[in-house]
Formats: sequence, structure tokens, C-alpha cells
Amino acid sequence: MAKKVGATKKISTQIVPVVGMTASVETELLSTMKKLGIVRSESYNKLGSINYWNLDWKKAIPEVKSFRTPDTLELPAKLMDWTVNDVGKAITASQAACKDSVTNKIYKRFPGKENQNKRKEYVTQLKTSAFLDNSLLHRLVRKEFQRGHSWVKNQIVYQQVGYKCKRLSRNTWQLELAGLKRGKRNRILVRSNRKIKGQIRLIYNQDLPRFEVHFLVDHGTVEIKSERRSIGVDKGYTEAFYDSEGQAHGKKLGKTATRKSVRVAWPFGHRICAKNRNRGKLWALHRKLEKIDPAKSARILENNLTRKTENRRYRQNQGELTAIIGAASKSLFNGEALRVFAEDLTQPIKGKRQSKAVSRKLNSWMKGAMRDSLQKWANWTGSVVTEVQPSYTSQIDSRNGTLLGKRTGDNFTGFDGVVLQADHNAAKNILARGTDKEIGKYMNKTEVQAVLLRRTARFLVRSYRQNKAAFMVCRLWVKGLKLYD
Repeated sequence: MAKKVGATKKISTQIVPVVGMTASVETELLSTMKKLGIVRSESYNKLGSINYWNLDWKKAIPEVKSFRTPDTLELPAKLMDWTVNDVGKAITASQAACKDSVTNKIYKRFPGKENQNKRKEYVTQLKTSAFLDNSLLHRLVRKEFQRGHSWVKNQIVYQQVGYKCKRLSRNTWQLELAGLKRGKRNRILVRSNRKIKGQIRLIYNQDLPRFEVHFLVDHGTVEIKSERRSIGVDKGYTEAFYDSEGQAHGKKLGKTATRKSVRVAWPFGHRICAKNRNRGKLWALHRKLEKIDPAKSARILENNLTRKTENRRYRQNQGELTAIIGAASKSLFNGEALRVFAEDLTQPIKGKRQSKAVSRKLNSWMKGAMRDSLQKWANWTGSVVTEVQPSYTSQIDSRNGTLLGKRTGDNFTGFDGVVLQADHNAAKNILARGTDKEIGKYMNKTEVQAVLLRRTARFLVRSYRQNKAAFMVCRLWVKGLKLYD
């Protein structure tokens, strides 16, 4: 039986709609949101600079109140304090992301064991304000860390003491929220399948439009095991994930993403492309009629050139794709604690110029959603996700670890004529790279290629000693790939 080393909570964010409130309550809530938007903007402007690096969010309130007090905006002190704390937490998260990005650059700039002490020293300085005296670190942080600004003025943060929750029926709850006047509470009705508790966030969604309540839900704890089974995962467009055991997860992703962009009534083109061409013609007509017939130009602008319908369709499409990715992640882990090796696809795709159709498909690929979904289900199952260097994982023959093969679509053909499933082959390569000591996560593509070419050359030497006929086949294959002249 595997030894247990700890436990973690399964937490997710739930969004529930507000189904009832009076006009006076709505007016007061919108007014409060606007005032708190000023607090949020000034807090970001004050605390979002490098001078407040590593500031504890609990100490943010005195810094903001030194120039902005609740009385100047006629706000209760608690509402302002909760907003300032929320800004402090957001800035802390932004600084943590900056540290992670700068650490990656440090590892890329100083690779190898000979620079281990230097890397450790730089990472230690990055945790405090000591990096300000280091010209290299200071320059890297300035490049990565963007000064905080906020234009958010559509939300209010409430702690548990700032509201009361009362059940009215099976799925209807009444929230009594702290208002602008002492002792007066604003009552709203919320549709939810569970009691609302803890910190909540009341948001006015301008796209729908409606009020929503966002809160965290604790689904229990999961035990973390010390021993986990290792698998490699290839992220793709046709299928969301393909693991090293030969199982495909999220098979409908590619077809669904393509169907969302292809126009049903016109099978020879893309719906988005055709719609934007027609909108371009309408824009030209609108500009032409501005001086000739202003009334007609205004009608075209109001009735035919808005984005309301297209934005609603876009939200529905993104929601369906996100659901497929979430189901694929759940199927991948299947409730088991795993050690998952996946590609690090955070860097933008560079290289040859893609067609607009291919670019549109890649934009709907949702690489970030895949990464977040994998991490969420890893947390929920006590698993660990380790990202590896992705270069050449689809071009290596997983049987021998060399570049003696070629990928064509979903097939990978080896030098001996054996055809493998391309995604399965790539997943096996990713699993092998997770424990590869020669290829690190922070190596660039050229360094990875050099390692693989050396391995290919050693394989050719071995094959020559063992079987000269096999060596000639390998040599002809290498010449066909133009790996050397």
C-alpha cells in the first residue's frame, strides 16, 4: 500500500445568478461598485509598483488609507478594507507569476551544473527587494512585471461578517448584504443549489447583463500518496489529450472547434471569415452614407454592426470547448493519483507563417484552458503535473529515441517502415523526456536538436556494428531527411 504524505482540499469557484432585487437596491449596489472602483484603481496605482515588492496584503490597508479614507467616498470602512485586501492579493499573485517567469529566464541564461550556485543566488535575491541592486535581475523584473492598473468598477467583495444567508425554498436563498448606511442591509434573491458562505464577490456581468455571486466551494479533501504512476500526455487539436498508454481523451475537441468556425450553409468557407467580409461591406456602406443619408447610416450602425449576437455565440462556443477539455482531464486522471508529464506550451508558436484558417483554428485551441484543467484535476486527485521541453517530441521515434522517422498527419513512419500512431508516439517521448537528464526544461530548440543528433549518430554506429544492411537503410533515411550533407 502506498504511503500517504498529506492531504489537499478540492476547491472550485461557483457562479450563481441573482434572480430578484428591488430597483432601489440595484441603484445602491451599482453606486457602491462605482465608488469601490475608485478605491481599486488607486490601490493598484499605489501598490502595483516595484517599491512595494513582496508587500504582505494584510499590510496594504494603512498604505492606501494614508491618502484615501472611506469618508471621502461615503463608503463603510469594511467595504473599502475588503476591496484593498483583494487588490493586495491580486498584486501578490501577479508578483508570483513574474518571479516564476524570471526564474525560467535565469535557468535559460545560466544552464548546467557549473552555474548552479549562481542560479540559487539569483533566485534567493528575487524573493526579496535585494534584486533592485542587481542590474540583471532588475532589468528582467522590469521587463516582466507590468505596473498595476485597474479599471474594474463592477464588483463588491464581502467577507462572512458582511452578509447573512437565509434559505427561502429548495434552490432559492436570500442574501442580506451590508449597505452604505449603518444597520441597513440590501436584500437580494439568489438561485443556488448550496448555501453560500465564506468570502463572496458580487459582480455585475455587463455581457449578459445580470448580477452574479461568485464564491468558493469546498468539495472535501483528497489524500496525497508518495508513490504515483507516471504517464506522458500529448496535447493536441484533434483530441485534447493522448496518453502514453494509448488512450485518447476529448476526441470531439477538433471536430467541435472546426464546426464552430465553419459556416453550415456554405461548406466551402468559414463562417467567421464570411461574416467578417459582409461586415466589412456594411462598414464601407455606413461610412459612404454618413454624409449622404445620415439616418440610414445610423440605422446600419445600430442594427447591423453590433457584436451582441456574435459575442453570445462566442461565449457558448468557448463554454462547450471548455466542457470537453474538463471531461478529458477528468477521464485522464480517473480519480487516480498520477505523475503526469506534459508539454510546456506557454511560449507563442513561432516559425513559418500560417494561413488565416490555420491561425483561426490555433486561436480556438485553448492551450491555456488545457493547462489549467490539467492542474485543477491534478489538485483534486493528489497528482503532480510536470512540464517538459516540447521540442521534437513529435519527430522522435519512441522505440529508439532518434530522429530516424517522419510524421505525416496521425501517422509516424519509422526508418524500417513501421507505422505508429503519431500522438501515442509523442506521448511516449514526453514520458521519456520527463526523466531525461540530458534535456532540461529550460533548454532551447537548438540545444535539444544537438542532443538528439548525437543520439542518432550513436544509434547509427551501433546498427553498423550489428547489421550493415540495417545501417544502410538508416543512412538512406537520414539522407532523405537532410540531417547532414
